[in-house]
Formats: sequence, structure tokens, C-alpha cells
Amino acid sequence: MPATTYIFDAAEPRRRDRALADLDSGLRHWRLPVALAALDIRNRYRGSVLGPFWMTLSTAVMVAGLGLLYSSLFKMSLVEYLPFLAVSLIIWNTINQVVADACTSLTSSEGIIRQLPLPYSVHVLRCVWRNAVIAAHSLPIILVVFAATGVWPGWGGLLAIPGLALLGVNACALALFLGMLCARFRDIPPIVGSVMQLAFFLSPVLWRPELLHGTARAFLPLNPFYVVMETIRGPLVEGGAPAIVWVSAIVYTALAAALAFVFFVRFRGRIAFWV
Repeated sequence: MPATTYIFDAAEPRRRDRALADLDSGLRHWRLPVALAALDIRNRYRGSVLGPFWMTLSTAVMVAGLGLLYSSLFKMSLVEYLPFLAVSLIIWNTINQVVADACTSLTSSEGIIRQLPLPYSVHVLRCVWRNAVIAAHSLPIILVVFAATGVWPGWGGLLAIPGLALLGVNACALALFLGMLCARFRDIPPIVGSVMQLAFFLSPVLWRPELLHGTARAFLPLNPFYVVMETIRGPLVEGGAPAIVWVSAIVYTALAAALAFVFFVRFRGRIAFWV
């Protein structure tokens, strides 16, 4: 990929133009992050018999085990609870893995950043695409659960596509923002891990939102993990997501993208020194 030439004037740094040029170059040369992500996946599972399908198998076992346990605890029909749990776990595992990898989206490419003048957005897209491919290996579990329970989303399930788009935008924003933040402050990743662990229990992943009542349920749309997850899960297993969920998800996505872009504009020139 041809390197992009920048003329830098300390008196007029033009940070915004350089940041936009970086993002534009990364998107135009999307084949490079796709190829790098494929290489990452091959290297991660080198010597493995099942490769990424180990995660599929472990997720399937977890869905079956937790489905039997929590359907009994919540006094719900297994046919009703299992599709909800399968979709919830797969979406949450994707979000959790994206956030974890976002913390190292730039530091893991330290050698490339220091040696090649590639756009930083290439490393962000590489992180997002890698997790998207790994998450796709678990999609057959949803189809198997739908077939086993006889519960199908119908045409309304197509509304999950905009939800997936929102998740993708959030993933790119997090990979950019957390990648820079964790490159500068190396003690951030453990904090992020603790926050995600707490968010798992506070978000309706194992339990249904209907179990909350009154004020607690009214404040649920303030949970960004819930609203982003519900834009995908709602159309698939609940007949759709409420309007407040879509509005909250769009607002949170816009804020995340704006924060990541502002941070990128301001500190893009320091990334090579931070990693």
C-alpha cells in the first residue's frame, strides 16, 4: 500500500485534516486490515484442531448448561429462555472480546507502527474485523437453538442488521479510543476488565429485562451495553426493541464516535511515541 505523504508545519499542525486523511486511507485500503486479521486468526489457532470453533464449542456447552440452570431458577420454560440466552451470550461475548482487544489494538502492532508509515486506522479495522470473524463462528449456535425450540424471528429479525451496524461503529470507536488511552496509560486494561466483569452482572445477559420493576427498569436504557445488545437481540427473540432503546443506542454510538474522533485528532501525533 503506498505511503501517505504529509507536510507538517508546527505553526499550523492541521490535526483534523491529518486525522481525516488517516481514516480515509484506512477505509480505502480495507483489504490490508482484512488480510492482517486473517493472519492473526491463523497464528492464534496454529496447531489447533478446531481452530476458532473451540470458542463455538465452549459457547454451546455454556448455553446448554446455563439454560438448564437459569430456566429452573427463573421458573421459565426452556423453550422460551434458551433462544434469549443463546443470543445474549454470543452478543455479550463479542462485546467483551472487542473491548478487551481494543485495549491492545495499537500496542499489539508496535513493531509495524514504528517501522511502516501505515494509517493508524488500519490497526483499528484489523482489531474489529478479527473479532467479527471470530464471532461469526458462533452464529450456527443461534440457528441450532432456533431450530431446536421452534422459535424463529420472522421478517422482523432483519431489524437486527441496523443493530449490528451500531455495534460495528461502537467497536471501531472503542478500538480507536481505548487503543490510544491504553497505549498512554498501561494500567487501564485491568480497570477495563474489572468494569466489563461488573457490567456483565448489571446487564440483562442471563436475566430478562422484564424481571426488573419500577425505577430499576426505567433506568435500564442508561446502560450502554444493554441498549446496544438489545438492538440486536430484541428483533431476534423479543419481536423488536422499544423506541427508547434505539434512541439510546444511537445517542451512545454518536457520543462514542465523537469522543474517539476528538481524541484521535488531538493525540494522533503522539501514538508512535506511546506504543
